[in-house]
Amino acid sequence: MKRFYLIGFGLLMAFDTLAQLSFKWAGLHGGDPTFDLPWLLRVFAQPYIYGAIVGYIGAFFSWMVLLTRAPVGPAFAASHLEIVSVLLLSAWLFGERLTPLQWLGSAAIVAGILCLARGETEAEAEPADA
Repeated sequence: MKRFYLIGFGLLMAFDTLAQLSFKWAGLHGGDPTFDLPWLLRVFAQPYIYGAIVGYIGAFFSWMVLLTRAPVGPAFAASHLEIVSVLLLSAWLFGERLTPLQWLGSAAIVAGILCLARGETEAEAEPADA
């Protein structure tokens, strides 16, 4: 079961991260938003927008499969690892500066996920009352 969770959440994080980074690239290459047909055509001429679409579709299906087996609370928390991955990759790919508050928030997300995962593991290990 652990392998299922690792693969599933890994895929979910990868698809979510792909979608967010692809939107950033599409926005950078689409020009100033004018919300007219030529702008929309410029956006859809970028390959990045299709990466975003694939990312969202992949994330949706990964999430649906995970929810068939994973408890909702820890699963919802773990789905937020994408925030940390996007933050770190944005700093690397786009040269965005990370603030101490962002580092603290990332650490809080990871710590919360670890606490929920540990709590879930301990709950599974406890014998059921007869």
